[in-house]
Amino acid sequence: MDNLFFNEEHSMLVDMVRDFANTEIAPIAKDMEKNGKIPKEIISQMAELGLMGIPIPEKYGGAGMDTVAYAAAVMELAKVDASVAITMAAHTSLGSMPIVIAGTEEQKQKYLPKLASGKVIGAFGLTEPGAGSDAGSTKTTAELDGDEYVVNGGKIFITNSSLAGILTLTTNIIENDENKGIGALIVETDTPGLKIGPKEKKMGWRASDTRQLFFENMRVPKENVLGQPTDGFKTFMKTLIGGRISVSALSCGTAEGAFQKALQYSTERKAFGKEIHAFQAVGFKLADMATDIEAAKLLTYHAAWMKDQGKDVLKQAAQAKLFASEAAMRITTEAIQILGGYGYVKEYDVERFFRDAKVLEIGEGTSEVQRMVIARELVKTFSKAA
Repeated sequence: MDNLFFNEEHSMLVDMVRDFANTEIAPIAKDMEKNGKIPKEIISQMAELGLMGIPIPEKYGGAGMDTVAYAAAVMELAKVDASVAITMAAHTSLGSMPIVIAGTEEQKQKYLPKLASGKVIGAFGLTEPGAGSDAGSTKTTAELDGDEYVVNGGKIFITNSSLAGILTLTTNIIENDENKGIGALIVETDTPGLKIGPKEKKMGWRASDTRQLFFENMRVPKENVLGQPTDGFKTFMKTLIGGRISVSALSCGTAEGAFQKALQYSTERKAFGKEIHAFQAVGFKLADMATDIEAAKLLTYHAAWMKDQGKDVLKQAAQAKLFASEAAMRITTEAIQILGGYGYVKEYDVERFFRDAKVLEIGEGTSEVQRMVIARELVKTFSKAA
């Protein structure tokens, strides 16, 4: 299947990331989860390998590769550890790509080389306590005062919060006491008035950094507006489309990691004198799991490929994210079932994959939101054809 979307450069990247994940990440995955953090050395190694800037143009210090390459790298990391994968993915698709998509040339020159090199980590502030699926209900405000915006409000469930040096956030733009709509700002995280909350205690992705952010009279230069002052909604919608492909890739990797553990176990465990894969009850599970993974990867790579062709992939990204995330939940559940009691204890990795999978149905738009998007796009296409 990979040959449909891969060239030699893609294959070389996959081999490199797979080797890195198996050699450097796999041996410490349990420790990372137990300690609740990823060692700085791992992030530094990813930066040295160029993994923190895969889709960023070469002129800004990135690898200049396409979305297919980026998705493939995320998959390989997620096969071993989803926390590492989401740290890289959030930095790239959420922290860096808004600047690639909507930044001025000055903003790109200033920020993208730092992000692409991995010397600075990026984050994206969208979700608020009262604005999740309904992102248009953003309450954070940025009121123009001379040459600066004074920002008040906060964000929640922000990945890479305490790691990030650069944050892009959405906010209501207030000028002359008039709300102009939702805009986006680039904020350096050492800006006075930005406060970072304690690390969230999560069901999964325990080694990744997720926190709440608070803005108290935080002053941001006017030149840090991303795009036109009121284009923030468009910018984050474009960002979310790429983010959905990221989550699709995370889902494929998480599912495949659990599947490989279950497949291996099925060839080692014997019952009634047979390896358990020989029983239809197990063999059919493995067949269904493998088929779901293949379908999820095809949807993901197809959406990534279409995005690389410059096409509108709103529906395709939603379909990939919906199917892959729900498949990951099914597959990790079945992996536990195949391992039986062993699947339920921490010594074996499938329970970690199971816990890591659930958030994939929630982040970057819930499954319910994806179905809304898909249905709306189907009707729109039908109406145009009628």
